[in-house]
Amino acid sequence: MPSFGTPLFLLLLPLPLIAMRVLPPVRAHGSALIVPDSILHQFSREGAGASVLRRWGLPTLLWFALVIALAGPRIVVPSVAAPVSGREIILALDLSGSMVTKDFELDGQKAQRIDVVKRVSSALVRRRRGDRVALVLFGSKAYFATPQTYDVESVAAAIEEATIGISGRATGISGALGLALKRLKQSDAHSKVVILLSDGVNNSGAVKPRDSAQLAALNGVRVHTIALGPDDLLEGGIAQKGGVDSATLAAIARISGGTFFRVKSTSDLEQVARDIDRLERSDRIGPTAEFYRDLWIWPALVAFLAALGLLFDRRVLA
Repeated sequence: MPSFGTPLFLLLLPLPLIAMRVLPPVRAHGSALIVPDSILHQFSREGAGASVLRRWGLPTLLWFALVIALAGPRIVVPSVAAPVSGREIILALDLSGSMVTKDFELDGQKAQRIDVVKRVSSALVRRRRGDRVALVLFGSKAYFATPQTYDVESVAAAIEEATIGISGRATGISGALGLALKRLKQSDAHSKVVILLSDGVNNSGAVKPRDSAQLAALNGVRVHTIALGPDDLLEGGIAQKGGVDSATLAAIARISGGTFFRVKSTSDLEQVARDIDRLERSDRIGPTAEFYRDLWIWPALVAFLAALGLLFDRRVLA
């Protein structure tokens, strides 16, 4: 049903009638022509219809159409209910120098770790419709690439545009986790989650990752951790150069109440994304948003045509 955005403008509709009642009539000045009543009656009868249209019809139409346009007629446009999960997720991705290592496969060819992570992570984010999602990128330092937003497409685009080295080439796991916790601590969401992916060992910052995990647990934040890479830091009791610190990432997940995932191949990472979808489901429907379609253009067009009619009529009479 149509409604008005500014209905108070409708109070102007009787203004011309009020002006006619209140204001004194305009007296004509100049010479007068005396015409016999019989001739005057004949002309007035023939032109009565045209004179009424000129004097009242077009001006009345112009005024009514103009006031209605100012009142802002509109109709409600049906909209699909927006899904709102009440969940906030911060995705923290490692952009350290080791992410350029080519030990994964993508489309049947050797690929850098970062390229695989971009594809899988952006697809994961696009499936989080209804969640508020943010992106933290970290290397030596951590920073928010996107704030918390329901626009998951913009977060996915930021993942796809991420560049190695923009935040330094070290691995600051504690810094990334601390930055995410600082933002989530201010949130009143009923579910707060951090998904942290790293392929190395924490070697930047003074805070220990396990201490950050304890802080996450105190603030009700679950941290799911993903250890990326074919080798562990300590595998078979032997330190592996360039290995991922799976033990620390597993401890972070355990302390905070999250889940630890070990990824050694592209298929592993894709499976992890599906597992996280099942762990952190997003299927709650929120209230329907109301959108309006403005209709003021139509009465404004009528007013414009009425004004053109008055202008044309005056030129003909001139």
